[in-house]
Amino acid sequence: MNADHGRRKRRLSTIALTISAMAVAGVAAIVVAAPPSSAASTLGAAAAEKGRVFGAAVANNRLSETQYATTFDTEFNGLTPENEMKWDTTESSRGSFNYAAADNLVNHAATRGMKVRGHTLVWHSQLPGWVSNITSGTELLSVMRNHIANVAGHFAGKIQYWDVVNEAFEDGGSGARRQSVFQQRIGDSYIEEAFRAARAADPTAKLCYNDYSTDGVNAKSTAIFNMVRDFKARGVPIDCVGFQAHLIVNQVPGDYQANLQRFADAGVDVNITELDIRMPTPASTTNLQAQANNYRSVVAGCLAVARCTSITVWGVTDKYSWVPSTFPGQGAALLFDDNYNKKPAYDATLSALGGAAATVSPTSPRPSSPSPSSPRPSSPSPSSPGPSSPGPTAGGCRVTYAINAWNTGLVTQVTIANTGNATINGWALAFTLPGGQVITSAWNATITPTSGAVTARNMPYNATIAPGGSTSMGFQATHTGNTGRPASFTLNGTVCSIA
Repeated sequence: MNADHGRRKRRLSTIALTISAMAVAGVAAIVVAAPPSSAASTLGAAAAEKGRVFGAAVANNRLSETQYATTFDTEFNGLTPENEMKWDTTESSRGSFNYAAADNLVNHAATRGMKVRGHTLVWHSQLPGWVSNITSGTELLSVMRNHIANVAGHFAGKIQYWDVVNEAFEDGGSGARRQSVFQQRIGDSYIEEAFRAARAADPTAKLCYNDYSTDGVNAKSTAIFNMVRDFKARGVPIDCVGFQAHLIVNQVPGDYQANLQRFADAGVDVNITELDIRMPTPASTTNLQAQANNYRSVVAGCLAVARCTSITVWGVTDKYSWVPSTFPGQGAALLFDDNYNKKPAYDATLSALGGAAATVSPTSPRPSSPSPSSPRPSSPSPSSPGPSSPGPTAGGCRVTYAINAWNTGLVTQVTIANTGNATINGWALAFTLPGGQVITSAWNATITPTSGAVTARNMPYNATIAPGGSTSMGFQATHTGNTGRPASFTLNGTVCSIA
């Protein structure tokens, strides 16, 4: 968790899905094709099918809220205590340890088969004053070792990953160590000393270094990368690196996956530990869709790296996110809104994990038009052109087609720009997939068939593209080695340029 924000934290649709309104005995009903039986319908289940954990940071005092607990228990398979394992909670007075809140969270996870991430043993923030006031390096090292022995020892055998040391490097381009009390009193060695103490206290947990603003290749992430290589070379017990990923909409680094991969190649697991993607509030439909694309990109980047073993979002719901109080005018950073509705980012994340939205009850009321705070409706029937058959496009169009591929899968993001001088009302984008590519799920469009010459048609909420405007859609697919893009695109009969 970002050191500057620490104290304030005490805070797609599948391609087979169809939706149409029909009157049955005078009652509006939704008809939705059930997803394949093998497709998981929750984040945790979809992640588990890929051998990963998809967790959330949880506050113990929120579990008494039914919606909070139900949403967390249903959707996630990993738990990170938000504040309950930090030093000021577990050892507020020297030598006196309190585990009540943390024990409750660990037990909650254990009874539901969830993995637990311990957060965090050594951090300069949320530190009791008595620790900060220690002036002797020898004494502070002894105190640090004792704290780790007690806390990690208490939870030994119950923790999958421990964030042993948190945020020990400064921001900016220097890659220098943060001048915390540990750095000032003990020196550079305090990090490895903490890892050695943690291994002694809990030999079974994987031990991690965790930090923020390290998502791309930069001076800070490179300094950490060099530390990891040094530790591995000298036998210091480090097993993983956590990338917090407190991101801003449309600012996911282009080298995100490459950065994760270089750490994995250095011999450690990589974890996305505190993911949220904030935006100006109130949230616009455009930013919510961009956020969905960003979440999809992050998840796809993790899935493309074999040693990226877990993803954790920093909170269950926007209602309790730390972002608004830290960044005034910013928020809406998580997968569920203030009312626990699934956001477009949820659909994108589930799809990227290979899951499929749950079947909607035939007696459910027909959804109203989507809004920033309501879940996005499912796709119309593949046999239907949408709300109206699209007419010819007046003027021109341009298509941007981005691919993120891994072993036998890929995710594609398609942006359709109206370069003409008339509004497009309803659109159908035709293109031919390279041989071996088969679409498994899509978002913001219905696409039929699933291979060969296909057509993507608009959803009810993105049918209109103003002159100079654009809309985005995308899909996930399997492939047999050919990860190329289509040779051409036709929008409502007009051949588009390709960016």
